[in-house]
Amino acid sequence: MFYYLEGIVTLKAQNLAVIDIGGVGYACMTTLNTLSHLETGKKAKLNTYCNIKEDAFDIYGFHDISEKRCFEQLLSVSGVGPKAALSILSSASPESLALAIIGDDESALTIAPGIGKKLAQRIILELKDKVSKEMPMLKASGFKLSAGAVNQPGGKQNEVAAALTVLGYSQGEISAALRGVDIETLSVEEIIREVLKGSVK
Repeated sequence: MFYYLEGIVTLKAQNLAVIDIGGVGYACMTTLNTLSHLETGKKAKLNTYCNIKEDAFDIYGFHDISEKRCFEQLLSVSGVGPKAALSILSSASPESLALAIIGDDESALTIAPGIGKKLAQRIILELKDKVSKEMPMLKASGFKLSAGAVNQPGGKQNEVAAALTVLGYSQGEISAALRGVDIETLSVEEIIREVLKGSVK
């Protein structure tokens, strides 16, 4: 399995980028967000996810690791395949998607082509359940993951932690990532964006 591909971008099309590595062109399905960072004829590095089946070997590539993590989280939801996950991530950044999920904002998901209300509700239900299991202290305290949570004592940090959990971060990674980040003055989305920037290698 490929962890990443690094080479020259030879082709950009809808949800597709071709990366030339040593004379071999690797077709990577991707998001509009990732395509916006690529330039034909220039070198690029894509974090990859491989979908291997009996009759297919599909490669999905992402500009940064946070988008890849979010893609994998979406695939864990029943009924969400690679095409739907790409559609969602082409309509929302990883941080805004995470905030939509923990804030029960299904309308933010249905903006994506091909994503209906029922699927959006399922995504929110299944991913929030995972957050609850990974962060039992939130469930035990009755903390509601919503836009209003930032006004509660410690709410901002809890909401950031919940969003990062949705993106695949472990408790240790979250603690380390938040060190040095100005939690008091930055908004939830700004804090998440700073953490995600620091995750890009």
